[in-house]
Amino acid sequence: MKNLLTLSLALFVSLTFIAQQTTAQDAESNEPKPAKQVELIFKTSDGAEVGYLLYLPKNYDPASETKAPFMLFLHGRGESNGPLSLVAKWGPPKKVAAGEDFPFVMVSPQCPREDYWSSETQLSRLTELLADVKSKHVFDENRIYLTGLSMGGYGSWSLANKHPEMFAAVAPICGGGKAEYAGNLKDIPIWTWHGDQDGAVPYKLSVEMVDAIKEAGGSSIKFTSLEGIGHNCWSAAYATPQLYQWMLKQSNKTE
Repeated sequence: MKNLLTLSLALFVSLTFIAQQTTAQDAESNEPKPAKQVELIFKTSDGAEVGYLLYLPKNYDPASETKAPFMLFLHGRGESNGPLSLVAKWGPPKKVAAGEDFPFVMVSPQCPREDYWSSETQLSRLTELLADVKSKHVFDENRIYLTGLSMGGYGSWSLANKHPEMFAAVAPICGGGKAEYAGNLKDIPIWTWHGDQDGAVPYKLSVEMVDAIKEAGGSSIKFTSLEGIGHNCWSAAYATPQLYQWMLKQSNKTE
């Protein structure tokens, strides 16, 4: 009996040690580091937990005078239905997950499956998330860029309309907005993309947004119409180096 108790105690101590080591390793694996994309959780003021991916570029140095630009990426509907890692299925998070060098501090949150990015609830939570990230990480606040695909495209139009002063450039991919947003969006550099054979989000929604912004006096809007392409025009858009080069040229800083 004494030997059995000794063996049980030794086993308990061993399992406790392994559990502590595993917990420490998990915590370390989610520690933000340059050239690494990690999964994090942010708790909003309404008690919700927002899961998001955070990426810091390889040259990230909070003490440097040269601050990295920032990108907010909003995924599509399909990436709401699964683990947080699913957010990296498409777009910029996919690029960095594959090991590509990316010059942006990037946040890629996950929308709850029962809601949409363009809802007032999610727009408010995104605003809170950005404020929290800003309090913890250093980036160029004059070069904050917003992009998203499909449902995230809708969210990009909506969030830019809600906070036009926040973003130096916006790239909505195959999403729709409202013509009434045009007055708030006309001074923001925008590059929107859409496949003319899109059967999920009507192509005309992007055309109407471009026309409305131009009619409101906007002169900094670009539209790439992809002929013969259906809903997935984001693969082409996010594989285009000129998109990121264009973003990096945009700044809210006034000379």
